Amino acid sequence: MGKLNDKILFWASFLTLIAAGMGASIRGDILNDWGSQFGFTQSELGKISGMGLMGFGLTIIFFSFFADVLGYGKLMVVAFLLHAAAVLITLAAPFAYSSALGKDGAYKCLYIGQLLFSFGNGTCEAVINPLTATLFPKNKTHWLNILHAGWPGGLVLGTIVSILFSSIGGIGWTVRWGIVLAPVLIYGLLMLGRRFPTSEAKEQGIRLPEMMSQVGQVGAAVAAFLVGLYFTTDIFPGLGLPGWLGWVAALALWLAFGWVTGFRLGFWLLAFLYIIHAMVGYVELGTDNWIQDIGKSVLNNRIASNAAFMWTNILMFILRFFAGPIVHKISPIGLLFCSAVIGTGGLLLLGLPMMNTIPLWMVAVTVYGIGKTFYWPTMLGVISERFPRGGALALGFSGGVGMLSAGLLGAPLIGYSQDYAATGQLEKESRSTYERYKSADLKETSPFLPKIAGLDNGKVGVLMNYEANQLEVHKGEQPKKLELQTDLELLHQQGKPAEELEKRLHWWETEGLPNADRDYPLVKDAQVDGGKTALTWTAAVPAMMAVCYLILLVYFRAVGGYKAEVLVGHAAEDEEFTGGTVGPSEG
Repeated sequence: MGKLNDKILFWASFLTLIAAGMGASIRGDILNDWGSQFGFTQSELGKISGMGLMGFGLTIIFFSFFADVLGYGKLMVVAFLLHAAAVLITLAAPFAYSSALGKDGAYKCLYIGQLLFSFGNGTCEAVINPLTATLFPKNKTHWLNILHAGWPGGLVLGTIVSILFSSIGGIGWTVRWGIVLAPVLIYGLLMLGRRFPTSEAKEQGIRLPEMMSQVGQVGAAVAAFLVGLYFTTDIFPGLGLPGWLGWVAALALWLAFGWVTGFRLGFWLLAFLYIIHAMVGYVELGTDNWIQDIGKSVLNNRIASNAAFMWTNILMFILRFFAGPIVHKISPIGLLFCSAVIGTGGLLLLGLPMMNTIPLWMVAVTVYGIGKTFYWPTMLGVISERFPRGGALALGFSGGVGMLSAGLLGAPLIGYSQDYAATGQLEKESRSTYERYKSADLKETSPFLPKIAGLDNGKVGVLMNYEANQLEVHKGEQPKKLELQTDLELLHQQGKPAEELEKRLHWWETEGLPNADRDYPLVKDAQVDGGKTALTWTAAVPAMMAVCYLILLVYFRAVGGYKAEVLVGHAAEDEEFTGGTVGPSEG
């Protein structure tokens, strides 16, 4: 296969992560807009943003079974169609909200749209990781890190869009989200008509059952648990069926997997790496879903929060191009251990009460950004180097577990932590303010956690809009109408139902406005405390990862060092590791 064709395939793969990153960044920026426009709580927004990750995981696992059979090109067509549909369905949310479907209709559009977007991301991921490992079999960790520089690159581009439009003003979230379609169209055109290589495993005649045996029952159990949790909390209840049937379905899938492999246990090391990758998904992607929104509350400055997020990802983008020289010095596991220690420190810094100014916040996010840079691609590199006979399947299970964890645990639980801490503080400070701004519904984020009433972001949004208008008046500006009033007038002009907004306006006029000056500082402080508390609690995850990586460092030293294996008939001479490891074995 020609070098030009290989380069085009690699950079087209890079662009799929640009698209995924842009989608995640813009979604993070417009979460508050969704909450204000449709009246969602942080927990509900966490569910929606979680869909942007969770479907990602399911699709990676599902298509990993077929990547080597169907070929990479066909799967990329599926990915393109899923991405395009996702953008359009998400954009339909305002139309659903203004119809008889109301808030529930908007929620379903956003939920399904983000789920389909994650399906498209997952389909791409099932292809581009084994594709890159095949294109660069002698230096997998290095090139997988470069490939995954596309993710922070997309986050940066999405943030630039947000900052630019915020500076211009008057541009709604629908325009921002629609721009995500641009990189999707570009990667589709680049991959059109390209010849795709076969994986190392397929080239060596390794069939799917043998790849499955590499994962084994132990590795499959990690994925089955997360799939069962997804079925139990979302799929089966959504179909009107008892949630416990989800665990039955997951058990059946796990047993079917075992039947194909002869119930081979697989490798404990691979299963252990899957567990760590689940923690990576929680702390990296789960936090990324919330960090912009939390930054806006802490700094009270949307542009500054977006700029901090952009800086973090510029740092990641640059550093991932230098992963190769670093792993040659300290080994991939050594790099991951250092990253986990730094990542723990970064989250603890972000949670400190004093980190409430732009300069201090920038220092904290810099430490956090350095810590999270190498997690995901280096984990994939380790699995590809240690278990190449697992083919696309072993890599797909790892990425799938990470994404499922981010969607099922990371984004929702960080949202839950914010609601739990914010409402707890607000109720303690002022019971009357708590009663005014709590959500009317008790939401269940997880069957393992108690139901709580989070803050109603629709009501909070009106309060924040009112106070921002008051600040402008104090500066000598003309008083402005509330966004709520403007939206109501527009719906009335169009003859569309506006019951939800009318109820909110009535609440504001009778309860919110008379107490606004008293409530504002209390609600604002509760939001900030909720965000910082959530980040502090999240620091426990990379701390556990550091312990796991330390165990692996001790293990590899005991067995003679970290060794990379290749199957294509040549030594991985570029993957020579020092720092207590030995050179790679021959394939």
